[in-house]
Amino acid sequence: MDIASIIVAAGRGTRAGGDVPKQWRALHGRRVADWSVAAFTAHPRIGRVVLVLHPDDLGQAEGFDGVIVATGGATRDASVRAGLEALAGDPPGLVLIHDVARPLVRPPVIDRVIDALADSAGAAPALAVTDALWRGAGGKVAGTQDRAALYRAQTPQGFRFKAILDAHRAHPGGAADDVEVARAAGLDVAIVEGDEANLKITTPGDFARAEQLMGEAMDIRVGQGYDVHAFEAGEACILCGVAVPHDRKLKGHSDADVGMHALTDAIYGALAMGDIGQHFPPSDPQWKGAESHVFLTHAVGLARESGYEIGNVDVTLICERPKIGPHAGAMRAELARIIGLDAGRVSVKATTSERLGFTGREEGIAAQAVATLVRA
Repeated sequence: MDIASIIVAAGRGTRAGGDVPKQWRALHGRRVADWSVAAFTAHPRIGRVVLVLHPDDLGQAEGFDGVIVATGGATRDASVRAGLEALAGDPPGLVLIHDVARPLVRPPVIDRVIDALADSAGAAPALAVTDALWRGAGGKVAGTQDRAALYRAQTPQGFRFKAILDAHRAHPGGAADDVEVARAAGLDVAIVEGDEANLKITTPGDFARAEQLMGEAMDIRVGQGYDVHAFEAGEACILCGVAVPHDRKLKGHSDADVGMHALTDAIYGALAMGDIGQHFPPSDPQWKGAESHVFLTHAVGLARESGYEIGNVDVTLICERPKIGPHAGAMRAELARIIGLDAGRVSVKATTSERLGFTGREEGIAAQAVATLVRA
C-alpha cells in the first residue's frame, strides 16, 4: 500500500528561543527539520513525504530532494490540511502526520503506527502517564488528578488518507492535534507504544536533552565494496540483478553479478562482518552458479538482525561496454526490491576508465558500492 507522510513545519516555535524558528536551528550537526525529514525519507515503507512550510520559509526547501513542499496556514490544523490537499490529486492509502519538532522519531514507532492501521482508521503513539498529577492554584497544590487511562500523545499520527482528509475538510479548526480532528469525525484511533526519546522540542532546554539523546542513540555506519569479474564467452551480463544483452558474459563461481557483489560487500563492511568469500566460500560447490540476490539478501538480513536499517546504497559500474544507462532504472528497481528500500534510496550509475586498464581494454567489469546503515 502507498504510504505518505506529512511533516508539519510551518510554526514559529517562539518558546524555544533563538533567532530563527526552532525547526531551522542546529541540532547534532544538522537542522532539526533535516533530522525529522530524514526519519521518513529513509524509512522503507514511506513512499512520499510532504513538508509543510511557513510562507517565509519556502527558501529553506532547497536540499530536500524528492520532498513535496506545501505552504502552511495560520494554525497547525490548517497546515495539516494543506499537506493533505497536496496529496489529494494522487491519494495514498495511508498517511502519517508528524511534528517537525520531534526529530528523534525512530523506525519502530513509525512501524507500529503503520501496522495498527490494518485494523483501525487511525493510530497514534503515546506514553502512559506515570507521574502523580496535581491541580494547582496560586502557585500551590490545590488537588490531585487520577492518572489512570491518561497518556502523553506523540506523533506521527497515522490515518487512512480519505478518512482524515474528509475529517479535516469538515472540522471547524482549532484542534490540538489530528487525533482530535479524527475523533470529531467519529473515527476510532488506536494507541500504540510511544518512545521516551521521541520528545518534542518546545523550550530551550529541550535542545540539550535532544543533543544528549542523539549522542547516545544515533549510530550510523558506512561500508564500501569493490569487485571485479572478467569476461568470457556468452550472450549477456548479469548486473545488479538484470540480464544485460552483450556479446560476452562475466566469469565467476556464482552468476558473477559484479555490482551486487560489491554492494553485498559494502553492507558486510559496514557491519564489520567480512566479505562474501567468508560467508559463501567459492570452494563450496553449493554456491556454483548461485544467483547473487542470495548473497545480498543474506547481508541485508544480518544488518536487520544487528539492529540496522539500510539508509541508502550507491553502486558504480566501471566498463566501456555494455552500456548501463538504458538498464539503470531496472537495476535500481531490482536492488530496491531485494533490499526492501524505496527506489529513491538506490543509486546505480556507470562510468568508463577512458580506455585505460583492464576495463578500458574491455577485459572485464569493475564495480564500487557504498551502503549506509542506520541503527533502527
